[in-house]
Amino acid sequence: MTARLASALLLVALLAAWEAWCRLSGVPALIVPAPSAVFATLWSEIATGRLWPHLRLTATEMALGLALGCAVGLGTGVLLAEASFLRRLLHPYIVASQVVPKLALGPLFIVWFGFGMTPTVVITALICFFPLMENTLTGLAQVDPSRRELFRMLGAGRLQTLLRLKLPSALPVILAGFRVAVVLALVGAVVGEFIGGRAGLGASIIAAQSVMDSSLMFALFIVITLLGMVFYQAALLTERLLLRHHLKG
Repeated sequence: MTARLASALLLVALLAAWEAWCRLSGVPALIVPAPSAVFATLWSEIATGRLWPHLRLTATEMALGLALGCAVGLGTGVLLAEASFLRRLLHPYIVASQVVPKLALGPLFIVWFGFGMTPTVVITALICFFPLMENTLTGLAQVDPSRRELFRMLGAGRLQTLLRLKLPSALPVILAGFRVAVVLALVGAVVGEFIGGRAGLGASIIAAQSVMDSSLMFALFIVITLLGMVFYQAALLTERLLLRHHLKG
């Protein structure tokens, strides 16, 4: 509680210093708006209802891309961990595909999938895919060899060993990758909307930029931050529940 109170007080102090600096220095609001102006704009967006459709769309794109990317990443990680030949064959190409900036692929996705939600979900899924795949590979490779040998001596098949030993043992590492993917999912959703979105928080930032509305851009940054924190806290809660069940098992 003391640390949380100190953190809240630090935030209040930073906002107060920001407000004082904007008022005393005479910096134009176009460059850096005061927090009071940002929160007034944010309240106006909430009260008029303009914010909610964009927030729902970005949250939906984030959730769909996260689910798709994590599902494919988990499945690919398990497949490559269990098939060493496929790992040696495909892993270099997977890594090569990930070093290509997703922002550069955006125009191509628009050609393939058109404008709207689909290219944004695809970009988000691609960004979320790699952390979960790598953590799954790492977690499955770190299973205690003596425990694997025990399962072999007891006559457990490959699938039984995977489901009853490897995946439960690798669960903490996999969930760590999931937390990273949650953070990157919001980045993917917003970046996808920058490129080809007609609605959503990212598209709203581009629209605010076109009319030089700095207060609205800062207000949208706050909303994006809060959305990311909600998803991240949900991921932490999910991790605690799964690990608690894992430890009891």
